Amino acid sequence: MTAAFRMLAYGVPADYVDEYVRIGETTTIESLERFVRVVVSIYSNNYLRSPNVDDVARLLEVGEIRGFPGLLGSIDCMHWKWKNCPTAWKGMFFGHFHEPTMILEAVTSQDLWIWHAFFGLPGSHNDINVLERSSLFSELAHGRAPPANYSINGHNYTIGYYLANDIYP
Repeated sequence: MTAAFRMLAYGVPADYVDEYVRIGETTTIESLERFVRVVVSIYSNNYLRSPNVDDVARLLEVGEIRGFPGLLGSIDCMHWKWKNCPTAWKGMFFGHFHEPTMILEAVTSQDLWIWHAFFGLPGSHNDINVLERSSLFSELAHGRAPPANYSINGHNYTIGYYLANDIYP
């Protein structure tokens, strides 16, 4: 089953999975859906969610202690090589790494709680294109950011920030 899950996760058409694994398309998809439901039911309360008010308070407190008042986490986009990218899609997923990749945008806290993940955009995008499509920044743009009240040099702020590398403004 793992080979079938991997193939479906990488976007391999289900009829190829049927020929490779010799399990019917319906059975493979049903098994994958059950697997995903179990993962979500086990991990959603602690990991597969946005931070709540208590989480934001904890993130801000840790950031303050570490010298970064208002910090909600570190953000980055990384390219994941897509070894078995279908030939028809290679042009769309072909980026500056000179091979097909998918992009993962993630926000993590200092204790490695990954509280935001946005995965699957083609590797032809750059980080700024990913941010423009990210639900995290869409919520921020619509004023639905986690409330974060802090002060730096006598200026009060109500929106937290993310530690990033030098590509982000």
